[in-house]
Amino acid sequence: MQIIDILNKEQMSLSFEVFPPKLETSFESVRIATEEIAALNPSFMSVTYGAGGGTSKYTLSVAKNIKDKYNVPMLAHLTCVSSDRALIRQRIAEFKENGITNVMALRGDLTPELEKTDRSRWDYRYAVELIRELKEAGGFCIGAACYPEVHPESASQREDIKHLKEKVDAGADFLTTQMVFDNNLFFNFLYKIREAGITVPVLPGIMPITNANQVERAIKLSGAFMPQRFRAMVDKFGSKPEAMKQAGIAYATDQIIDLYANGITNVHVYSMNKPDIARGISNNLSHILGESFIV
Repeated sequence: MQIIDILNKEQMSLSFEVFPPKLETSFESVRIATEEIAALNPSFMSVTYGAGGGTSKYTLSVAKNIKDKYNVPMLAHLTCVSSDRALIRQRIAEFKENGITNVMALRGDLTPELEKTDRSRWDYRYAVELIRELKEAGGFCIGAACYPEVHPESASQREDIKHLKEKVDAGADFLTTQMVFDNNLFFNFLYKIREAGITVPVLPGIMPITNANQVERAIKLSGAFMPQRFRAMVDKFGSKPEAMKQAGIAYATDQIIDLYANGITNVHVYSMNKPDIARGISNNLSHILGESFIV
């Protein structure tokens, strides 16, 4: 099933994101964790690609395993930063051969090594170029990323939204935001992009922070604004691991309920490879989402 068909339905959806192993020796533990999340019967799951494509060879393996074993629709990430056309076309062909028809088209993070290279020599400099490649290949439902708090490399939100519309015009079927901790920022962003003529479905990305050490990393990765009530939660429970986990699940659940209550029907959770976190959120939302989420 293609993701856009799920997003266009009237009922609410909840999806989870996982990541592939960095090393082959870790594959078994990742398989177990991702299968536990798949067993929750989410609307779909996405599998990341890794900075600079570092874990790319395992992305397809994880996605195919879940699709074949649990019949959960899969969204495979694909990044183009520093990749040549031959490699990208090979990856696209591999996705097709294995029945992966949903792709999240991303530029990818610039590692310190990539920052030093001459980007003018790259075959792909921006995600929009990868989206065009996927569109030309045909048969894919294409997702793209968006930044409610402005892409760190954009001069302004106006410029950022302009580039976002270019991605949609190139063929992106839906958008997923970077992690958001304040729903009002998402609602304001949604209003602005609708005004700009971007009408595709937009999934807010929710990141459950269940460990105080995650806060600094989350800010570094996304530049996300941390509201005072979130900071108060971390200050109060950050030194107590189990309390922090429970509080983080509760905070994420509260965000998701607020989004659903205000007309947002599709939410994506950055659950990573943590079945207990995904299960906690699913249980909290079981009567909102329906019997399929009672675990």
